Amino acid sequence: MNQEAGGRVFFSNVRRSLEEEDEIRLVSVGVDIGSSTSHLVFSRIVLERLDSRYVVAERVVLHESEVLLTPYAADMSIDAVALGQFIDRQYALAQIDPSVIDTGALILTGVAVRRSNSRAIGDLFAAQAGKFVSVSAGDGLETTLAAFGSGAAARSIRESVRVMNIDIGGGTSKIAVCEAGDLVDMTAADIGARIVAFDAEGRVQRLEAAALRFAEQAGITLTIGVVPDPAGVLRMVACMADRLFEIIQQPQLAQQAAGLLRLEPLQNLRIPDVLTFSGGVSEYIYGLQSASYGDLGPQLAAAILARAKQWGPRIDQPEQGIRATVVGASQYTIQVSGSTIYVTPMQILPLKNIAVITPELALSDELVDSAQITQAVLRALKHFDLHEGEQAVALCYRWQESATFARMDAFCRGVAAGLATLLARGLPLILVGDGDIGGLIGIHFQEELKLANPIVSIDGISLKAFDFIDIGAMLDTSGAVPVVIKSLVFPLSSAVGQGADREAQYKRVG
Repeated sequence: MNQEAGGRVFFSNVRRSLEEEDEIRLVSVGVDIGSSTSHLVFSRIVLERLDSRYVVAERVVLHESEVLLTPYAADMSIDAVALGQFIDRQYALAQIDPSVIDTGALILTGVAVRRSNSRAIGDLFAAQAGKFVSVSAGDGLETTLAAFGSGAAARSIRESVRVMNIDIGGGTSKIAVCEAGDLVDMTAADIGARIVAFDAEGRVQRLEAAALRFAEQAGITLTIGVVPDPAGVLRMVACMADRLFEIIQQPQLAQQAAGLLRLEPLQNLRIPDVLTFSGGVSEYIYGLQSASYGDLGPQLAAAILARAKQWGPRIDQPEQGIRATVVGASQYTIQVSGSTIYVTPMQILPLKNIAVITPELALSDELVDSAQITQAVLRALKHFDLHEGEQAVALCYRWQESATFARMDAFCRGVAAGLATLLARGLPLILVGDGDIGGLIGIHFQEELKLANPIVSIDGISLKAFDFIDIGAMLDTSGAVPVVIKSLVFPLSSAVGQGADREAQYKRVG
């Protein structure tokens, strides 16, 4: 621990008593490893006690790393050795020893989430595994992260406007529409700067399926080892920009554009007031980068910016560009559950890094509709790319009205159907409520539904989307369990942790 100005004592180690502190300072690192680029952000997070939990009071960026073109081995798997050397260098440049890191978020996107790559990447952080929230960000979650990390959601509150953020990376473009701080619409498409990559002599080095599709539309031939026609490449880039703007403008899509979508299409009910861009291509759009890295980045940025200026919405610079998906590092908060809980078998605890879903459940009606509960759970799983059932999740619910047998039975059956894929894999059922009904719900699942899976049903806890939780072993004195909440932290305004004068840097693009 160290003594700060004013005589107050602050801690920077995990061996702390959270119950005795009104303010906690943590050193956090966010790591984004994607198919095209990799980078880190080091932050200091200040948390203050608010009733029974700690909330983020300040987030200060300590160091932003260099940006690395994600290294690949000959078999096109990520080169873990080269990546490890890069990460070590960034810690050295930040003058931060890995041992002082309290918490962090490891975001894996694109091909980095493939099993062989995930294993190699996981080994790089093995010594800090207990401190990190690891997120394999599929299209839905990556789009959501970009919406909040870029500041689009915060801007929609601050300026009372409808904001569309377009995050353009190496392989995909993620489009998010925000109003009043909420993500109201989103999609993703196979449009990115590195769907074709070139060597130093301009020869085609790597091709993705989407590149061949656009090449056919543009009437150009792309062949590995051959320098393509420059005019044909520009036609291809124009096709990419045209398809992107069809996706963000039109309520009905032609087959060429619809075939690029990785999520449901946008509703495009009305034009946004503000347009922002994040991701690697945004560096060119805002004139922050001019060097070429052997891909379509500069040309694609120019084509997109030209069409954006003709469209109509005001073009603003985001709070985070290339680092939008990693701007949230993880925080520690802590709560203690109520004592009316149900855990079986007891050996299932502790649980670590459990993703939280918060489906919109209709629990205020006298009759609870199981089918509606099921659909809400399935939507929440899909939104966070958890629907394939590869990891346990904690379902957070807010019970309302009476706890009759019929209402509980309908709720439990709806939840069981919504989580069927996860439960079929033998994963534990983890339920978190904010009332005092956790014990009854847990018993109902075991006694009435005869659920064979481990059951952890706790209450007295308040959670939200983007939370990850650790559930500790039961406290002998109270029959409750401690719950550590790790949340992805998004700044509420562009001034948070950056200095208010940074607002002036976010100039409109003319």
